[in-house]
Amino acid sequence: MPLLNVTLRSNLSGKTLITPIVSTANVAQLSVDLLISSLGLVRIAALDSKYFIPLVGCRENGEPGITTPFELYGKEGLDVVVLQQRSPTLKARKQEFINDLFDFVRESGIASVLILTGVDLTNRLDEQMLTPTYQLQPIASSLSSTPLHRLNDFPIPKYTSPVLQKPSAISDETQIPFIPGGGITRRMLSSLPKTWSIPLAALLRFALDGDNRADAYSLASIVVQVIGIDLGSVEWKQPESWSGLFGTPHDQSLYG
Repeated sequence: MPLLNVTLRSNLSGKTLITPIVSTANVAQLSVDLLISSLGLVRIAALDSKYFIPLVGCRENGEPGITTPFELYGKEGLDVVVLQQRSPTLKARKQEFINDLFDFVRESGIASVLILTGVDLTNRLDEQMLTPTYQLQPIASSLSSTPLHRLNDFPIPKYTSPVLQKPSAISDETQIPFIPGGGITRRMLSSLPKTWSIPLAALLRFALDGDNRADAYSLASIVVQVIGIDLGSVEWKQPESWSGLFGTPHDQSLYG
């Protein structure tokens, strides 16, 4: 498995993989931060980082070791694992990363994949203002009887591009619509092999750069329900790494 630079301590077979795409407002990464912190996930492995701009940092809660650009999280008893990507993909390695990620999914026995991404809010159409969250199911096969079957039950509309496309693209239902600010999301979905049979879907969130904690909480809440966790049982916990991320709170006592 090209993505792995260590031996996994956990069996991934039959699990759902959640992976964020570096995109508008980092809303996908922030949502994954919340999932990791609130569900009590632990790092299973640091994956190969050759595809990304180099990055290193401290780990959460003073844990020993360092944080790397690409890590896998999970815990015993939960049929979900989560990737966290903390650095953009290098331009020259985008397709290599996508191909290796697909190989990793197939060879690990992953049962389904849920992709999270942001979309530039300034491109939203009038009819897309009713909800900020949309979904894409690029594979023709139904999600029924799969770990992602709840996506068919929730009132999450299908994503269509807010940007004018060529007539041929509009009429071709197999073509992935343009996703402004979506990073490599469209490229990844368009690169799915014709023989791909693993259930896969994407959740897209319209957002603007700023304090995106509310967007992250909202998207993470949807993800939790999609993967079958009772929303009421989740005690949301903001990770320590968010401290000061969106500025420090004003001390109102200074102003009387």
